[in-house]
Amino acid sequence: MYGILSAYLLITTISRVSSISDLPHIIIILADDLGWNDVSFHGSNQFLTPNIDALAYSGLILKDYYTQPICTPSRAALLSGKHPIHNGMQHDVIYAPEPWGLPLTEKLMPEFLQDLGYTTRAVGKWHLGFFKADYTPSRRGFDSHYGAWLGHQDHYTHMAFEKHPGFDFHRELNVSWEAKGKYAADIFTEEAEHIIQEHDVESPLFLYLAHISPHAPLEAPQDLINQFRYIPDRKRRTFAAMVTKLDESVGRVTQALRDKNMLNNSIILFLSDNGGATNGFNGNVASNWPLRGGKDTLWEGGVRVVGAVWSPLLSGTPRVHRGLINSEDWLPTLLSAAEGLKDEDVNKFDGFSQWDALNKRGTAPYDTLLHNIDDNRTIRAIRKGPWKIVIGRTYGGQYDGHYGKLSGKVAYDPEVIRDSMVGRAIQDTSSPLPSSQIMLDLRAQATVTCTPSSDVAPHVIQVREINSIEQGFRSQRKDTSECKPHIAPCLFNIVEDPCEYHNLAAERPDVVNDLIELLKSYHPVPINNKPEDPRSFPSNWNNTWTTWMDFV
Repeated sequence: MYGILSAYLLITTISRVSSISDLPHIIIILADDLGWNDVSFHGSNQFLTPNIDALAYSGLILKDYYTQPICTPSRAALLSGKHPIHNGMQHDVIYAPEPWGLPLTEKLMPEFLQDLGYTTRAVGKWHLGFFKADYTPSRRGFDSHYGAWLGHQDHYTHMAFEKHPGFDFHRELNVSWEAKGKYAADIFTEEAEHIIQEHDVESPLFLYLAHISPHAPLEAPQDLINQFRYIPDRKRRTFAAMVTKLDESVGRVTQALRDKNMLNNSIILFLSDNGGATNGFNGNVASNWPLRGGKDTLWEGGVRVVGAVWSPLLSGTPRVHRGLINSEDWLPTLLSAAEGLKDEDVNKFDGFSQWDALNKRGTAPYDTLLHNIDDNRTIRAIRKGPWKIVIGRTYGGQYDGHYGKLSGKVAYDPEVIRDSMVGRAIQDTSSPLPSSQIMLDLRAQATVTCTPSSDVAPHVIQVREINSIEQGFRSQRKDTSECKPHIAPCLFNIVEDPCEYHNLAAERPDVVNDLIELLKSYHPVPINNKPEDPRSFPSNWNNTWTTWMDFV
């Protein structure tokens, strides 16, 4: 769809904005490695996420929201409006010693919003490059940044252990030693509250709050962990506490917006950057149940993620929104919401404005969604209509199964959602929580249920890897429903089988061939990844990670 369909434009035709002060405040709260089943509005009863649920039940639940399956590509798509295959970000993440980043030729979301008069603030995780100062957030359109440049760190010491330990916490370009010993989720939330409290409401605010929770290492305040003793798995108890701190942050930020009288003119997005890290990936215990796979796989559990939008500016809420939406859609969508999407900008994006679709003024602007093409790993996946093809696998199939079925339950009471910080903060807006029954109905609609047939084959099968994508095409086996994506393409009807239990490649070779031809029509640019540079090691820079290429 990219390139040809980029000319498609959905723009609100009736002007709502009469001055810069009328532009909506935009708040993106991004979770890190949060699984599909780690929020209670998707049906989980292991622990509650009342503030996140309150936003979802009074706004839009995005049941078909997709991202890239791992941090750096996902964030690149979100902020650039482009698919990673078109800016070289499609392969893996940026590791700390590597001298590369999201190309400076890309104009990012905060830069577009600055052009409209927005004050732009970033808090939390960046992970799009820092080897030179020009790649850091405060040089990429954000008026300020406070947080981490790297992909993950200790939540208390803020030491990033990527072969070489180094401190990673910065305010703009300055090392922020005062953060040491303080829990990251609390620091980020306090900074976000301060930004809102001090904001001049005569200008619109764009706040990008990118948490590092619940990314490993699994750490949280012990008194909070103790509240989850009913959960049998010790790691999962800590994970529950991390998500609870994340949920608390959503509540505090929403309350701060209310206190500043900004809530009635705000758009709040709550999103996960990718699928949950499950089955021990990076030592984590996220749950994408009942979806298949997880982080850094092209199964639904890796690319179909938590998404909710709340705003009094939306019409037809609350509801569960059906229709494909992808991370690169947010830039043109939010520009449309601010009536700042120009004709000359449309072709700059692979994403599309979804603002009309979100407001029930139109249908989703596409039915084809490229998940990824990474020829360095011989993995590809694309969806068109109900059909999805998966080619190749990661980690030898270690994360290709269905993981994270939860034990340990609590009662789900809609009144707890209503009494949450968010529930109380939004009660006087035009988008308050609906009745308890409607909340339960929305929860049921947002829950994915799947029943595997008795003949579904095991997912992890030790067989020879294919040497190339083309060899996989040629070796397609039509005599079995068993899915071995590293041997032959697997085909699923995602509408009828969202959990990817039933490989239909043998039954529908015509669809397989059509999707293979569609994949061949894309032309990824070379990847940007670079090998590590020993000059970056923190031992050279007072045990910190810094913009080393500016000094060597």
